Amino acid sequence: MGRRERKKAATRKALADAALRLFIEHGYDAVTLHDVAEAADVSTTTLLKYFPSKEALVFDEEADQEAALVSAVRDRTPGTTIPQALRAHVKRVRIRPADPDAHSETGTGTGYGDFFDLVVGTPALSDYGHRMWMRRQDALARAIAEDTGAPSDDLRSAALARFALEASAFARAAADAEQALDAAFDLLENGWSATGSRA
Repeated sequence: MGRRERKKAATRKALADAALRLFIEHGYDAVTLHDVAEAADVSTTTLLKYFPSKEALVFDEEADQEAALVSAVRDRTPGTTIPQALRAHVKRVRIRPADPDAHSETGTGTGYGDFFDLVVGTPALSDYGHRMWMRRQDALARAIAEDTGAPSDDLRSAALARFALEASAFARAAADAEQALDAAFDLLENGWSATGSRA
């Protein structure tokens, strides 16, 4: 990475760090783009070159997150099914990090708990985060199809990708998110008939 790229990356990180810190300290709605730009010592115009919206400041690693999701399928350990690999990945990045002090999805250094509370407690961020997460559906579906030898437009692969991603929103809305996620993935893994239901 050249000097110019390093400088741009540093500016981007400074903006994301400043935004998340201000949002957590003062509340998302109380902080303006101007406040963030001032805290990072740049102009609002410069901020908008890096981040197209206020919500985007909170979710700064979309490409990395998509790559990690695809990798969960492609690089899973032998004997692990695709639903099992996706369950573990979604649980780790969307429900609870392996390390309770792990950094959030933003990579800005803020603890996951603070990040999670900010997103869950701010409807605009919850909605934006869910839309961003669901945008990974096509890439995940292609990875599943490729792994199973199915055509790239395979409907079963697309359905599994869709339901696996939606499971995190279902789980986050439940009283026990981990239990809800397990219930969703048990259904994806085993099907309805395996639940013992009479109908």
